[in-house]
Amino acid sequence: MEDLGPWHVGERRAQALSGAEHLPGGAGIRGFMPDQHREFFAMLPFMVAGTLDDGGAPMATLLTGRPGFVTSPDPMTLTLAAHSADPAGRRLVPGAPIGLLGIQPDTRRRNRANGVVTEAGDDGMTVRVRQSFGNCPQYIHPRHVMVDRRVSIDAEPFEGLDARARKQIAGADTFFVATSSGEGVENGGVDISHRGGPPGFVRIAGDVLTIPDYRGNRYFNTLGNLLLDPRAALLFVDFANGELLQLQGTAEIAWDEHELPGAERTWRFKVERGWRGPAGLYA
Repeated sequence: MEDLGPWHVGERRAQALSGAEHLPGGAGIRGFMPDQHREFFAMLPFMVAGTLDDGGAPMATLLTGRPGFVTSPDPMTLTLAAHSADPAGRRLVPGAPIGLLGIQPDTRRRNRANGVVTEAGDDGMTVRVRQSFGNCPQYIHPRHVMVDRRVSIDAEPFEGLDARARKQIAGADTFFVATSSGEGVENGGVDISHRGGPPGFVRIAGDVLTIPDYRGNRYFNTLGNLLLDPRAALLFVDFANGELLQLQGTAEIAWDEHELPGAERTWRFKVERGWRGPAGLYA
């Protein structure tokens, strides 16, 4: 019998559409966190989190604190002494699915942990980890990030893509994307991933963003989710001004489109709504 490993049906379909060979045996995706990942998370001053809104669409936010605000009492558990009062943070309640990305831009290290929130309150939350895996340092722009814990969340909602959002996206070399496989999918859940490129690598036309998909780890967690549920959330951080921009919308993958430099394919994201506020991160 074929070993399908940790992949869900969307990821396997995306791997086939890309022409990549099936990745057997899990390819480093585990149902627990190795000690190296647990120690890495404990060094971070921030993590990126994805979850779902009340309609099941992905949302994204930042969780910040002093190094050590993330701890791991055992290989299946993360505790985060932080909470966010923005629209996505308010969804991180017990029972909520969560995707977590720990990233250290100055060393270009990153690891991911996906699971479910088991406890949550004003002091933070506990997460039961169901999948844990690392990623290569490709496309991470080195920068030293500082956290300002004095900022308060003041989310300003907007529809479509306004001029201020366009300006921030046009100068960005990094963003994060939250996706979901939808309910009832074996090995599925919420995931959040990093995307990077040269400044301006995201093209803007009206309310549509065209995004290059560069060669990566061949897991296709993001695109595999999008094949099952095209809704997504993009999170941009303006590190110079400490501003956060979150966009919600739907994505469509162009598997055979190579118009952007270095891209193996592209995907288009139609912006429906968003919100902005202080990120509390600077570089």
